[in-house]
Amino acid sequence: MNEHILKLALQSGAWHQVYDQERFMIDSNFDVEQFAQLIIRECADIATINAHQWKTPGWYVLQHFGVAE
Repeated sequence: MNEHILKLALQSGAWHQVYDQERFMIDSNFDVEQFAQLIIRECADIATINAHQWKTPGWYVLQHFGVAE
């Protein structure tokens, strides 16, 4: 899993699985709304920082989260 997504999930109440540090588990303590807000804020920050670069802000967001093709 991308380290940025994992970091945001942990900030939202998830925890590492004992057998695999790359995955996380959630329960009723996991705040889905906070997780979504953290992702949206990070995307907005990336788009703002890279607004005047050669590539589109969306490309930088995809790169940041490791989902670019």
